[in-house]
Amino acid sequence: MYQQMIFVNLAVDDLEASKKFFTELGYSINAQFSDETAASVVISDTIVAMLLTRQKYAQFTKKEIVDATKSSEVLLALSAESREKVDELVEKAVAAGGSVTGEPQDHGFMYGRAFDDLDGHTWEVIWMDPAVAQG
Repeated sequence: MYQQMIFVNLAVDDLEASKKFFTELGYSINAQFSDETAASVVISDTIVAMLLTRQKYAQFTKKEIVDATKSSEVLLALSAESREKVDELVEKAVAAGGSVTGEPQDHGFMYGRAFDDLDGHTWEVIWMDPAVAQG
């Protein structure tokens, strides 16, 4: 059965530093789709973050490329299997050079935290009680 995928393309200032950051979070780099201008970060079987140098990213758009440390272009949200896994991923991100953004959101049935990566892209990590999610 076909599973639709998402490829999130993000402009980065230092490709090698960004690759190191995401591998320290536990993700892998797919060498087949990576070179000196791009890195394919495998987040799951259906989610891939394409880290592109600003020059490479500019080949895909005529729009101004924002500085994500100053402007928000997107909020990326990842699910987690437990509250502890939310905290674990955010702690890994901070240890790898990222920064916590915002306050933890605890609604009992749903828990989330967020971090900014090295280039200021905001990643939210969210756990939701499976019984509530299934309705």
